[in-house]
Amino acid sequence: MEVKVKTKKPKWLRVKLPTGEEYKKVRSLVSEHKLHTICESGNCPNMGECWGAGTATFMILGNICTRSCGFCAVKTGKPLAADLLEPKRVAQSVKLMSVRHAVITSVDRDDLDDGGSRIWVETVEEIRKASNETTLETLIPDFAGKWENLQRIINVAPEIVSHNLETVRRLTKEVRIQAKYNRSLEVLRRLKQGGMRTKSGVMLGLGETKEEVLETMQDLRSVGVDILTLGQYLQPTPKHLPVADFVTPEQFQEYKEIGLDMGYRFVESAPLVRSSYHAERHIFDL
Repeated sequence: MEVKVKTKKPKWLRVKLPTGEEYKKVRSLVSEHKLHTICESGNCPNMGECWGAGTATFMILGNICTRSCGFCAVKTGKPLAADLLEPKRVAQSVKLMSVRHAVITSVDRDDLDDGGSRIWVETVEEIRKASNETTLETLIPDFAGKWENLQRIINVAPEIVSHNLETVRRLTKEVRIQAKYNRSLEVLRRLKQGGMRTKSGVMLGLGETKEEVLETMQDLRSVGVDILTLGQYLQPTPKHLPVADFVTPEQFQEYKEIGLDMGYRFVESAPLVRSSYHAERHIFDL
């Protein structure tokens, strides 16, 4: 994929430092108890806003991924064995932080027969036991198309199940090297058929055209996706895919309006939007 590298960030990508009493309280708990959140380790631009709203994102199944996506800074390699105590630790973190809405995500674990789905289920169950008023969104992998593993997620029924398409069809091979566009759509279709509230996210600025973005949005609606997030791709290191374009806030707003007209219940579309942005709002009115 040949693209012209963009290096200078526009002014609309400047991030305000997190503030607020609720944010300070959560930050103190995270530090004191050595809790791990993707919000902090990923230096998310929305951390202050989300923590202030009682939302936090946790990653399970380790920090080494079996895949090597061109946009992602997570280390690729041979993961360690799954930690059977992890579900309880995550649940205790949710309880200590008084998280009202927890987003759980993971690395891909193609090395495991169950794709890590049993740890996923146990994590949901442990959070419900430790903090039964906390609502849950699970941002899941595609489980390599092994549908019995996906069914375990459906059976445990999180309030929202998310699976990110990440990019348009043409760029999938370069951006999500081991993933498949149609397989991700099938994941989302099966989730909807299983009665789940579904969500997906797409990064912009990788060289896609407006027509391709609209086609992708329509593809996601065709499999019943309820919630869509659109945000600006930012290159995590020089080894990752370059930014081809910085999409303007006005273009993001146009995509939001088009998405709502397509029938999405929620569309979060702005340069700094990430998968869990305003996640706590998406459990209502669906």
